[in-house]
Amino acid sequence: MSAPVPAAEAPGGRAQPEHRHPREVPLQGALAALADPVRLTLVRELAASQDWERACGSFDVPVRKAALSHHFAVLREAGLIEQRDSGARRVNRLRRAEFDERFPGLLDLVLSEAGEP
Repeated sequence: MSAPVPAAEAPGGRAQPEHRHPREVPLQGALAALADPVRLTLVRELAASQDWERACGSFDVPVRKAALSHHFAVLREAGLIEQRDSGARRVNRLRRAEFDERFPGLLDLVLSEAGEP
C-alpha cells in the first residue's frame, strides 16, 4: 500500500488535502469510514450532488468545524472523496466510479440502506 499523496500548499498558505486512491484501501478501512452516521450523511449528500458542487460548510450535520474536518479526512483516507480548493472554499466530490471499481456494489448497498433510491 502506498502512502497518501503529500500535501502541497494552496494559494493563501492553506495545505492541500491528502488523498488516497480507493485501490489502496482495505475493505475494513472502507467499511469503518462508512459506519459512522455523520460520514454516511456526508457521502449520501455528495451522492445526490454534482461533482465539486458542495463546499465543506454546506452539509447539514450536527458537528463543529474541527469534527467535520476529521470526518472529511477519514473519507479521503478511505478513498471515498476528493477535495480541492476553489477560491476560499474547499469543495468535494464523491469518488464513486473509482470506489465502485474497487468495491463493486458496496456504495450502492450502503446508500440504499441509508434511504437512497
